[in-house]
Amino acid sequence: MVADPSAPKLGLATKMVYGFGSIGYGVKDVAFRSFLLLYYNQVVGVRAELVSFAILVALCVDAISDPIVGQWSDTARTRWGRRHPFMFLSAIPAAGSLLFLFFPPDGLSDMQIFWYILVVGCCVRTFITFFEIPSSALAPELTSDYDERTSIASFRYFFAYLGGVGMAFLTLLVFLAPTEEYPVGQLNPEGYHTFAIVGAAVMFAAILISSLGTIHRVKYFRMPPTPEKIGPIKTLVQMKSTFGHKGFLAILAFGVLKYTSVGMTSALSIYFGTYLWGLNSAQLAVLTIDSLIGAFLAMFIAPIASRKVGKRNAALGLAIVAVVFGSLPYILRLSGIFFENGDPLLVPAIFIFSAMFQMCGVSSAILIHAMVGDVVEESQLATGRRSEGLFYAANTLMQKSTSGLGVFAAGMLVSLVGIAPGMSPATIDPEVPRMLALAYVPTLIVLYIGGAGFLFGYRIDRSTHEASLAELEKRDRSAARDADEIPQPAQ
Repeated sequence: MVADPSAPKLGLATKMVYGFGSIGYGVKDVAFRSFLLLYYNQVVGVRAELVSFAILVALCVDAISDPIVGQWSDTARTRWGRRHPFMFLSAIPAAGSLLFLFFPPDGLSDMQIFWYILVVGCCVRTFITFFEIPSSALAPELTSDYDERTSIASFRYFFAYLGGVGMAFLTLLVFLAPTEEYPVGQLNPEGYHTFAIVGAAVMFAAILISSLGTIHRVKYFRMPPTPEKIGPIKTLVQMKSTFGHKGFLAILAFGVLKYTSVGMTSALSIYFGTYLWGLNSAQLAVLTIDSLIGAFLAMFIAPIASRKVGKRNAALGLAIVAVVFGSLPYILRLSGIFFENGDPLLVPAIFIFSAMFQMCGVSSAILIHAMVGDVVEESQLATGRRSEGLFYAANTLMQKSTSGLGVFAAGMLVSLVGIAPGMSPATIDPEVPRMLALAYVPTLIVLYIGGAGFLFGYRIDRSTHEASLAELEKRDRSAARDADEIPQPAQ
């Protein structure tokens, strides 16, 4: 056991400050999912497929850095615990690299811009990994309670959405507000520069506040035994054994499909808002709030659903309901029975559908995050190792990689339907955004429903989790008894 059962119960303040760190991750996420493709494609003037490919290739570094950081934090032994040193050290480089991402040097060719996005994007992703992976792995150390893990995961997701949505809202409403020079505010380069400056500052503050606000819990952690020093080959064998857990593989399979759709949806939302719905930057800013409302409601929906039907069943059902709400506005528009552009009811209608989509989708994601924590103890029974860092590294890598794949797919769809760099919403052929919606909707449905089906392979519920905790406690007592019986050397 790592979470000491005799430790004081987590208070609301600790849960909030723990989740607060995810604001920085949310800022990074909205930068990559929503603004980076549009900025380099429509403002800088680089081909969409080239930009999206650079974002996708940058994820190859994550494939290396995420599990390394996870394994490193699992085996670290310091007076500040296993996770906090990594969290503190990530603040300056993570914020600094995000700032540089939106300040490319002048006069670069398309290929030079490609390499710039690739290199700086890798830096952003790697440095934020040094916070996000150890911070995620901190959750099972903070508590071993089945329902408390869902509760702290809900705070983590809420603040991640607060960071992403808050920055998106501020950017669209203020930084990208229309000007005389740029009547379509989304095409104003200065707005993206301001986004980068403010976003970097917010990321830096969130990382430090969360790290400082949770370090007092380290004294309640039971440090696992110091692992034996092994070579890289045996390390890889142990990692393979850890990742072979069937329940965790079910979570990964679900996530691969779901987060591909999440990345695609995020990257295309500003395209749909600009070209399909004909909205200005202020209306787009209003629509970003639906995600925050959905995430706020999910803080209550996820724990309630978990207590009622268990985490797995709740996550599966909520994912299916989410895709229904997410696809309906586009299906209705393609069927000719939705509000026309300019109708005063258009934005409220889109807002309601999207808020419900986000509420169900975020609730499902919160439950999945908590389910990963429950895998830790069952895996420990089988392998004898606590591998929170590895499990959360793999889960986070899956989310980032498949979201990047979704962004790449979005870029390919944009290029395929013929939305060229600098294209004005006033002159675009209305059939072009309709074709984009026609390709997007079935892809969304297949990815979400297909992914949900894999969750049937996850078998951990409340009773099996509590049985795992009891068995681990029994083994701890037996190990302590054996240690007391070992004769001590004579003085």
